[in-house]
Formats: sequence, structure tokens, C-alpha cells
Amino acid sequence: MKKLLMILTLSSLALSLVACNTVQGLGKDIERSATWTKEKLP
Repeated sequence: MKKLLMILTLSSLALSLVACNTVQGLGKDIERSATWTKEKLP
């Protein structure tokens, strides 16, 4: 289960990196991904 969550997290991070245009946007995307990960993992 943790492996699946890690794969989903990394793939969503990769997609957000592709979609982001600026360094500021990149920081926001990473922050959102980190928050999401903390909420999903026990």
C-alpha cells in the first residue's frame, strides 16, 4: 500500500513539474504535494 502511495505521489509530482512554468509555481506545487502526502500517510 505504501509503495502504491509513493508511486502515485511521485507521478503527481512529475505531472505538476511538467505543468509548472516558473520557479515560484514549482515551489507551490512541491508544497501542495508535501501537504497531500502528509495527509495520506499515517
